[in-house]
Amino acid sequence: MTGGIKIISEINIIREKLKEKNPLVHCITNPISINQCANAVLAVGGRPIMAEHPKEVYEITETASSVMLNIANITDARMESIKKSAECCAKNNIPFVLDIAGYACSSLRRGYVDDLLKIAVPNIIKGNYSEIRSLFGGYTSVGVDSEDIGVAEIERVSAALARKYKKVILASGKTDVITDGKRLFRVFNGTPMLSRITGTGCMQGALCGTFLSVCEPIYAAVTSAVIMGICGESAETEKGNGSFMVNFMDKLSTVTDGEVEEKIRMEEISIEI
Repeated sequence: MTGGIKIISEINIIREKLKEKNPLVHCITNPISINQCANAVLAVGGRPIMAEHPKEVYEITETASSVMLNIANITDARMESIKKSAECCAKNNIPFVLDIAGYACSSLRRGYVDDLLKIAVPNIIKGNYSEIRSLFGGYTSVGVDSEDIGVAEIERVSAALARKYKKVILASGKTDVITDGKRLFRVFNGTPMLSRITGTGCMQGALCGTFLSVCEPIYAAVTSAVIMGICGESAETEKGNGSFMVNFMDKLSTVTDGEVEEKIRMEEISIEI
């Protein structure tokens, strides 16, 4: 199933704008994936800055075109920095993504994110199926990987969360689900190999934050899912994880508009409220 002409055109326009603008993207992520995230931002045309010291983070965030915040490997210092950066974004109308990695696996993360959302609501809340389901309420999991939750269920809770926060929800999984509570996109591109490489979820958040610097949140989320999925499919080989990661980064920096048009697999539906 392919995407419509309008969304394909929008994705290609976004990618071109990004290369022209070369925006500064501030990412507060984690030591597990910081290198991959920075290189992902560079690959699509952004300029990453990965500053996370609590005493400088507000000042750095003020200079950014967009921001990505990720709780995958939290420490006291990183929690303080993420809060300061989110407050800066809210005060200065800087668009930002919050990746709630691991939200479902500990009460510390759940309490922290719940309090953070009372201070500053991100333009996009990103998580895997388990994390988004847990944010909706009453669900926990072991570890940070997504568990077996049906697409219909995740679409229901994602739409409800989007309406609650009046923001975009990106639920990543075998089918990526993106919604603002009125429109819903299903992106089918991807490969199981992406789940066999640590940090790919964080990379998608970094891509989402980068695209957010030049477009509306829902299109930033859709574009990140489509590009991540297409590049993953193109990178897949029989050689294994190491070759896949090299091929993926190569494709992320070279994927063409024609490849997007040819390989995109997604659909858009309207939500009945």
